[in-house]
Amino acid sequence: MIPTRILLNAYRKGYFPMSVAGGIKWFLPEQRGVIPLDEFRIPKRFQRALTKCPFDTTVNRVFRDVVVACATRHDPAGNWIDDTILESYVALHEIGHAHSIETWHDNVLVGGLYGVSLHGAFFGESMFHTMPDASKFALVELVTRLRRKNYRLLDIQWITPHLVQFGAVEIPRTHYLKKLADAMTHDCRFL
Repeated sequence: MIPTRILLNAYRKGYFPMSVAGGIKWFLPEQRGVIPLDEFRIPKRFQRALTKCPFDTTVNRVFRDVVVACATRHDPAGNWIDDTILESYVALHEIGHAHSIETWHDNVLVGGLYGVSLHGAFFGESMFHTMPDASKFALVELVTRLRRKNYRLLDIQWITPHLVQFGAVEIPRTHYLKKLADAMTHDCRFL
C-alpha cells in the first residue's frame, strides 16, 4: 500500500500513481486533462436523459465497490488499478480524502466515479458504467457538488472523447501547476 502521506504529497505536487507492469509508476503529464468548473457543459442529447432521471445517486456509500468496478470494467487484467492502488485509495477514503459518487438503478450499482479531494482540488481517478449514461449522471453530480463547495480545480488526468463533450480540455503542465497551487490555498470540504 502507498502510505496516505506520500499519496497526498504527490497530489499536492501534481503527480498521480498507476500500477504499470506489476509496479507503481508516478505520472506528471506534459499535457493535463481538466474540466474547468465554470465551463462545464451538458451535451444536448444527455440533457434529455437528465430530465427523465432514471438513476439515484449517492456519495461514499460503496467506495470500495466503485474502485473495484472501475478496475474490472476498464481494465479486466487489473493492470492499472491493482490491489496496491485499491488499498491505497481505500485508506485515503478512510481518512476523508477519497470519495465516490455512485449511480443506482433499482437498487443496483450501475455506474460511478471516484477521486481524491485535497483543499480546492478534486482529482478524478476513474469512472465506470454498466448502463448507458450512468457514469454521466455521476459526473454531473460531482460537478454540481464541486461548484456548490467552491472548488477551483477538477483534474481528470487525461482527456477522453467522452469527457470532451462535457468541456474537458488539455492544458500545459506549467499552467496546470499554477492552477493546482491556487487550489491548494483554498479550504474546501467535499462533504
